[in-house]
Amino acid sequence: MNAIPRKSAQQHAKSVAEISATVRNYHDRGERFRIRHGSTNSTRQTATKGKHFVDTGSLSAILAVDTTRQTCVVEPNVPMDQLVKHTLAHHGLVPLVVMEFPGITVGGGFSGTSAESSSFRYGFFDRIIVSVDMVLANGDVVHCSEDENADLFHGAAGAMGTLGVVTLLEVQLKPARTYVQTSYHPVTSVADAVGTVRKLATDPSIDYLDGIIFSPKQGAIIAGRLSDTSSEDEPKRTFSKPNDPWFYLHVRDTIRNHPSDISTEAIPLAEYLFRYDRGAFWAARWAFDYFKTPFNSLTRRLFDGLMHTRILYKAQDATPLSASQYIAQDIGFPFPRAEEFINYANQAFGIWPLWLCPLKPTPHPTINPFPASGHNATELLLNVGLWGPAPTKRRDKFVGLNRDLEEKLTALGGGKALYAHTFYTEEEFWRIYDREWYDALRGKYGATSLPSVYDKVKGSIDANKSMRNRVLELRPLGGAYGVLKAIRYRYGSEYRQIRRDAPL
Repeated sequence: MNAIPRKSAQQHAKSVAEISATVRNYHDRGERFRIRHGSTNSTRQTATKGKHFVDTGSLSAILAVDTTRQTCVVEPNVPMDQLVKHTLAHHGLVPLVVMEFPGITVGGGFSGTSAESSSFRYGFFDRIIVSVDMVLANGDVVHCSEDENADLFHGAAGAMGTLGVVTLLEVQLKPARTYVQTSYHPVTSVADAVGTVRKLATDPSIDYLDGIIFSPKQGAIIAGRLSDTSSEDEPKRTFSKPNDPWFYLHVRDTIRNHPSDISTEAIPLAEYLFRYDRGAFWAARWAFDYFKTPFNSLTRRLFDGLMHTRILYKAQDATPLSASQYIAQDIGFPFPRAEEFINYANQAFGIWPLWLCPLKPTPHPTINPFPASGHNATELLLNVGLWGPAPTKRRDKFVGLNRDLEEKLTALGGGKALYAHTFYTEEEFWRIYDREWYDALRGKYGATSLPSVYDKVKGSIDANKSMRNRVLELRPLGGAYGVLKAIRYRYGSEYRQIRRDAPL
């Protein structure tokens, strides 16, 4: 991704016309195609079969910011750090929901599933989208909003590009502040953690809310309030520099030093928004374990250049390890069932830390995680982020563990983000999601020539069967190959351009 280019409305229209003509050509020939946009933050091994693609990589510009309506009009491949940099520096505004990994794009946030620490107020990222433009599978260009093609507008959110090609989005903004006054609330049990999140979510003064559980007996719930001031004796923290701590380690140390007190510090807004970038929450910790490398401040500083999410995803995408040896699940539950799931996850996987993120659910029908029938759809869900090494290296047992997890979340009324490992059979998948609604949308808007949502997620079941992937599963071949790919990207021209143009 290069720097945000200058592009007029006429230039954008020309780009869309080219995409429309390509799509129409495939449609007229009866050929299926996939969308290639140049980046991914999925942990699934994506299917790459087929030779027909529509390239949307050039759609990477911010076209306009309306300070009166507090919205911005952007193309889908604008990443979050460049969007925040532009709206913050030039207009004093910030999106209502900002994905915590800076390389996630606006289009990816809409077409995928993205819930972050302000989602208890606003919902998934797609809920802050005012309108989208799409190229349908027959090449037609349509505008979608609450008032125009509303069924497609809602259905395309979280549908992974399976209803059309998104070419433009209007994003809601709000006034920015200098700092996020960040408070760390120690908790001493899973029940305490779940209860504290639920209580703090009712506090109207809180703008951001998430939590980290380090063990069954230790965790912190983190509340953020936007502010333009901070006291002189209040610590001011940053997390983007090589000598800064990884955020989750800073939280752990804070509650260890203040196990009974609520600690507060001021974090500059952009630093807060992307606080989990270094270390990818804590997922990069497992890279040190994989290579049997000490994990301390010195080694983190030594390898800091490879510890940012854009680079880590390049390493992940190069090998099958994340799809066969590491658990990656984000699952939303009704609050009363979250503790039961966390206790189950501890027994089945033994993975810690866990991430907690309360979120406002999307009304059904939707492809986004939604509450089970019988749950009050206006009540918050609690997302549990379960990320870490699987307790087995055998592929059959790995699939079995994930399938057991999917059965458990269904029994508890939960719903999962489909960016992650998905092992449902097609019949199981459509028992969860509303196939009649989804197929009706695909039929109405002529999207049956595009892969379905299930087509895009089912590859996880068949992953890693090639000889190449079997070789790359061997330690340390797969990891070494991923590191080489990451180094090549880190010191290549594309990443150098990003560092020049998108630092915050």
